[in-house]
Amino acid sequence: MLKEFGGKKPRVGNNVYISETSEIIGDVEMGDNSSVWNGAVLRADTHYIRIGTNTSIQDNCVLHGTENKYPTVVGNNVSVGHNAIVHGCVIGSNCIIGMGSIILEGAEVGDWCIIGAGAVVTEGTKIPGGSIVLGVPGKVVGKVTEEHKKRITDNWKSYIDLKNRHAAEDDTYRS
Repeated sequence: MLKEFGGKKPRVGNNVYISETSEIIGDVEMGDNSSVWNGAVLRADTHYIRIGTNTSIQDNCVLHGTENKYPTVVGNNVSVGHNAIVHGCVIGSNCIIGMGSIILEGAEVGDWCIIGAGAVVTEGTKIPGGSIVLGVPGKVVGKVTEEHKKRITDNWKSYIDLKNRHAAEDDTYRS
């Protein structure tokens, strides 16, 4: 569901899939071919949220900003896994944000990163591009390989296919 807040309406690109059980509120922009899945909340009532192209925000994710301080920005070709919390941070392009992970205020995740399931990237942490992060608190434990890059690419592409299949059967689809 798209909701206006504070005079700002969510703006979505072409071929975007939004589940009818998700909530997208306020100053949110989403790029083409992106998707927001069941139960996800993108609440841009205190700061803006920007989502790139080909990006999936999966079931029960929460995206929010920090009032007057940190927006939430997610790049292109990103898979934000189920139940992740992305709060007032920047995520580069071509990343996997694992299920149940938490990315906190002021954190920056570079391009081509994998944040493992359940990892916590603490406030203000800068994750270099090409890193694999695991644990609580999240620590860089390795470098993304060509095989990992293929996995990242396959993942975001599979979500484009899946959102297209859902859109074909869902009369609440928004393009």
